Amino acid sequence: MSSNLVNDAHDLKLRLEWGQPGFTIVDVRDRHTYNHGHITGAIQIPVEELAQKAKTSLHKERHIYIYGTSDEQATHAVQLLKDSGFADVAVIPGGLAAWKNVGGPTEGVAA
Repeated sequence: MSSNLVNDAHDLKLRLEWGQPGFTIVDVRDRHTYNHGHITGAIQIPVEELAQKAKTSLHKERHIYIYGTSDEQATHAVQLLKDSGFADVAVIPGGLAAWKNVGGPTEGVAA
């Protein structure tokens, strides 16, 4: 695993604040849940479409951070991406709730 991957939502928020945007945040929840509230700048790809859409939607050179309805769902998504040839992929532990707890920016109707 790359040393540039973060350990938690706080580390990821610091990376944003320090102007290190060389990463992509992927929300693997369904569209309705995503529209209700998500991490600002996250792209939504449902977990069941992830393997199919990853090759055209994501860049293999970028670090990719995944969150979903649970860490288990996110871990499954990380494995799908790794199986598709993406190396720098990690879960955002605690997902959206952890992101909100550290004051990370969110968008959506409930944000």
